[in-house]
Amino acid sequence: MLTRKQLDLLEFIHNRMKRDGIPPSFDEMKDALNLRSKSGIHRLITALEERGFIRRLAHRARALEIIRLPDSIESGGTGFSPRVIEGSATTPPRAAMAISSVASETLPIMGRIAAGTPIEAIQHATHNVTVPGDMLHNSGRHYALEVKGDSMIEAGINDGDVVIIHEQTDADNGDIVVALVEGHEATLKRLRKRGSAIALEAANPAYETRVYRDDQVKVQGKLVGLIRTY
Repeated sequence: MLTRKQLDLLEFIHNRMKRDGIPPSFDEMKDALNLRSKSGIHRLITALEERGFIRRLAHRARALEIIRLPDSIESGGTGFSPRVIEGSATTPPRAAMAISSVASETLPIMGRIAAGTPIEAIQHATHNVTVPGDMLHNSGRHYALEVKGDSMIEAGINDGDVVIIHEQTDADNGDIVVALVEGHEATLKRLRKRGSAIALEAANPAYETRVYRDDQVKVQGKLVGLIRTY
């Protein structure tokens, strides 16, 4: 039996992973539950882990996996699917393939994307990855990129992860996007719009937020999922 706060936190994590493909940060959890400090979130996460609802991924900052959900959450949605797929990025294991009741889809990996200092954009597919169908939007094109760098580590995105991107040219404040900077450098960052300026925000205090004119940045897609290889 979960307490109200435990249930609220589990539902918040579940909904954010459905929306963004990655867990929320501890600060976002704290704000969502109106707690004064992150220590309360640590206690709630420990309680959920002890009860077998979530699992913390070893050596991964802010990385959580939901193992199961109580009926009260599952019955209110369209079904539960973990959003972090473990295994090989090129040949998905049986466990990953069984996650979705929707047919899987093969996507091109279009190269490497910087989660750090922007690197030259890569426009050509290098190989493919198979992902569960319910990780993808119902319409539009998707593609995959390999993450290079650690600037998004506090958003649960690590060096070597493969991110699944829905191709689109606009995004909301707070979305994690693929941004093309000045026409030739691509980076994975959280988008913040500030009047006629666009801020590309890291999720690692070691990296500064970079601010550009809105004509210097083009959104090329939004993060919808993530695949991690161990």
